[in-house]
Amino acid sequence: MYASREDIGYDFGDDSKVGSKPIKPNPNIDGGWAWMIVFSSFLVHILIMGSQMALGILNMEWLEEFNQSRGLTAWVSSLSMGITLIVGPFIGLFISMCGCRMTAIIGGILNALGWILSAYASNVHYLFLTFGVTAGIGSGMVYLPAVVMVGQYFQKRRALAQGLSTTGTGFGAFLMTALLKYLCTEFGWRNAMFIQGAISLNLCVCGALMRPLSPKDLSEKSPVRSDSEENQEKALSHSTETIKSNGVLSEEPEKKEEATNEEVLESVQHTETGGNSRSGRNMHGLRILKTVSQLTLTVRKGFALWYSSYFGAASLFTNRVFVAFIIWALFAYSSFVIPFIHLPEIVKQYNLSSQDNIFPLTSIIAIVHIFGKVILGIISDLPCISTWNVFLMANFTLVTCILTLPLMQTYVGLAVVCALIGFSSGYFSLMPVVTEDLVGTKNLANAYGIIICANGISALFGPPFAGWIYDITQKYDFSFYIAGLLYMVGIIFLLIQPCIQKKQPRQKSTEEAQV
Repeated sequence: MYASREDIGYDFGDDSKVGSKPIKPNPNIDGGWAWMIVFSSFLVHILIMGSQMALGILNMEWLEEFNQSRGLTAWVSSLSMGITLIVGPFIGLFISMCGCRMTAIIGGILNALGWILSAYASNVHYLFLTFGVTAGIGSGMVYLPAVVMVGQYFQKRRALAQGLSTTGTGFGAFLMTALLKYLCTEFGWRNAMFIQGAISLNLCVCGALMRPLSPKDLSEKSPVRSDSEENQEKALSHSTETIKSNGVLSEEPEKKEEATNEEVLESVQHTETGGNSRSGRNMHGLRILKTVSQLTLTVRKGFALWYSSYFGAASLFTNRVFVAFIIWALFAYSSFVIPFIHLPEIVKQYNLSSQDNIFPLTSIIAIVHIFGKVILGIISDLPCISTWNVFLMANFTLVTCILTLPLMQTYVGLAVVCALIGFSSGYFSLMPVVTEDLVGTKNLANAYGIIICANGISALFGPPFAGWIYDITQKYDFSFYIAGLLYMVGIIFLLIQPCIQKKQPRQKSTEEAQV
């Protein structure tokens, strides 16, 4: 089963056609500072995604502390995971206006604040606001820039780079599980959250490492221009013109406003040379005015780019395979999250706590997850291998493991299934690559924001649904079966849509021949 990029079916054209002029590549693309971006993204995945994968430890503490139902308590973890991903499209707007670096630094401060405030929680509903919403939004503001920056800095080894950076999720799940267990045992869960909040301030350092590429560097990243990119740019320019006519963005007033600011500033500078103290005050005021004006223009341009991506003539939703990708994401992520949240409780029910304490099942998933991301990334970068096919095979393996897990009631059986879950879930490193192949580098931030938003909805409702099913049946079996079946529906959408896309041109040619 081999599917090239043409088989996936782009709406904007065929990416395989070679363009005209090669451009000298930038040394920072696929090398140099690009590896610092990978390191920064790796740390972000440890501190954000790794911490969220270890929330099963805190979930048990919250159950004992607040004495609420499993379904209600699971909403705390689900809100944090879900909101981290759901805010993706809106974080894309922040990135368009402020850039990845500033967005990530602000997000790091907000995430740390959420952890620290949660240490003073008096009930579960307080945690909904502080940990679920505040820390969740902060996590989203760091996570999306970390993924987007790796996509911008790499061209030839994108899958490997994304694989290496996202292995931080596996390392983080292993390290944070052990750390939170130790902190909760030694200091209690409240102090553990306070300490974790202090550790999360390192996200600001990760954001500072995200040095932006200049527009020239971004253009040099794609030395070979394809017809699809040209068509997409035309469509985007057309949508921008539509926006201008609707009053969202007007280019001529911007130029006039900038020119006016420059003329006034030069005249005041000339007056200032005369030694007038009043002109100095005028100069200071006009500097402030010019800064505010430039900031306003930046916001308007960023909003126009964000608006055109979602609602313009070149809307991402006109790409049918991308829409199928969104539907898949709505069902997929909960199947991966549910085991992390509820496995500690399942182990406790099966009286396997003594064995699990020696080597936790969640740690097995985390460790194998690391190798899965790297190995799948290396395989996908091979010239004879389709990234799309590797992505699909990993999904089939994962859904099979989810459906099989309730049948295992021994530690060895659960460990084997958890290892397979960890390896097959390594396809997460391929998601940005597949997304970029579908929509292009320029739309990666907005497109991937939509994908992780769909994942967030899945993560938001998955664990509470599993807890609610347990409260009714006193078993987790049906939770895994239902999640696995919904996951299979999403995979079927991925399989059907490329076939439809591939058949459409043939139908058109047949009709033309009849005419």
